[in-house]
Order: sequence, then C-alpha cells, then structure tokens
Amino acid sequence: MRRQLSLLLVGAMMASPMLAQNATVQPKYPLDVAITYSAAMSNATTTDRFWMQGGSAQLHGELYRGLGVVAEVSGTHTGSINSSGVGLDIVTATFGPRYTWSPARSRYSIFGQALVGEANGFDSVFPTVRGAIDSSNSLAVQAGGGLNLSLSPRMALRICEASWMRTQFPNGTTNAQDFLRLGAGVVLRFR
Repeated sequence: MRRQLSLLLVGAMMASPMLAQNATVQPKYPLDVAITYSAAMSNATTTDRFWMQGGSAQLHGELYRGLGVVAEVSGTHTGSINSSGVGLDIVTATFGPRYTWSPARSRYSIFGQALVGEANGFDSVFPTVRGAIDSSNSLAVQAGGGLNLSLSPRMALRICEASWMRTQFPNGTTNAQDFLRLGAGVVLRFR
C-alpha cells in the first residue's frame, strides 16, 4: 500500500508540470499591428458638434504579462464643419502604455490604454489673436480601450475600440477640442 501511494505521489508530481504546460499552450505573440476604421465626434467650439471619418494604424508590443506599449498614427477628415463649408483634416501620432487582459481559454481580449503625442490640423481655418491660419499643431492626449476577438493564432478582429481624445487647436474661444472616437478593424500578430 505504501509503495502504491509513493508511486501515485511521484506520478502526480511528474504529471503536474506537464498539465500546467498543456494548460498554457496558447502561443504568445509579443507584437501586433492593428488597422482600424474610425469615426470621431468632435466640437469646433464648446457646443458645435460634428463627425469626422478616417482610420488608424497601431503597433503594440507586449512587455510583461499583458503590460505593453503602443504607438498609433491616425487620420480623420470632414469636408464641412457643421455645414459651414470649411473642412478639417487631423493627423495624430501618439504613444503610451497599454494593458491587455485575456481570460484563460477565451478568444476575447480586452485592453485599456493612455496615449500622448502630437496632433496636426490642416486644410481648415484656425482663428488666432493675429488672424486666421490654415494649419496648426497641438498636444494630443488620448485614453480608451477596446475588445479583440481572436480568429486564428495570427489574426484577430477588433470588434470595437472607443477612446476620448483632447487637442488644443486655436478655435477663437476655449482653444480646446474633445473627440469621441469609435472604431473597428483587423489585428495581425507577429512573434
């Protein structure tokens, strides 16, 4: 009886690491690229709201247990701000930390991020104290998150992404703009 119990204990100790390895066979892809379509609701002044459309490209690298860094370049456009006939194009380049949570044995992953960088507005009218200019640069601060659905080990679908972004372009009043960005797209993973 003692011998059988010893063999059972040794067998359990040897099987335990193998079972743990099988439970975490899910391959890790420390680098991914996301291409997304986005729509952004913005304000020209404090009360005027309008929609812009565009897209973004994100490069994300996981560093340690879901914590990583992301860099994003995005561009949005509108042909007319509130039917004024004045258009607006904005290109942003931001970077910062991202945390991704992937539940065990799930195809879904949820992420949250906080980014900072620069925004360039052009092909528009930016009123300043010295007169109107047609382009301007600004600080861009962005916070948000999203949901990915894994389609295969190397590809995922970005089901949704939502973020708030703030810029400080001259607008004749507060010189601050808030954007609500909504998007969806494709994520490619690399080793």
